[in-house]
Amino acid sequence: MPRKTTKALVRPVQPDRVYQSTAVAKLINRVMLDGKKQLAERLVYDGMQKAADKLKVQNPLEVFEQAMRNVQPHMETRSRRVGGANYQIPFEVKGQRQQHLTTMWFVEAVRARSGMPTDERIAQELVDAYNNTGSAVKKKEDTHRMADANRAFAHFART
Repeated sequence: MPRKTTKALVRPVQPDRVYQSTAVAKLINRVMLDGKKQLAERLVYDGMQKAADKLKVQNPLEVFEQAMRNVQPHMETRSRRVGGANYQIPFEVKGQRQQHLTTMWFVEAVRARSGMPTDERIAQELVDAYNNTGSAVKKKEDTHRMADANRAFAHFART
């Protein structure tokens, strides 16, 4: 018997104070620890400004948006049991999940860096993502490689 599907409740996120962007607001919320939102805002804004200065770009929001576009996954694999065997089946990633994975991977990459303040880690990861290098982009490429390697099982997605 198939499982019940539930309609996901997506709460609207208020845009951030400086750039009026919901994507930046979601990053701030993900960086935030223990409810310290002002600290998270300061870290993200300082990191964006430092990244823009390093890249010699006027608008830090452009750097942020391009970096997030470079981290966004287009394909992922999901495990599915077919005839007693588990297969990794490639699926296209769309909308909300795409943005969620992007911010999760970015923050994970920032937290994995060590030896410098958090705003500098954010700046460095933004610069790396902007240039299509760094941990978050590597995670995306690994996910795409996994989906490409399991392309033979794509027909199980339709059954």
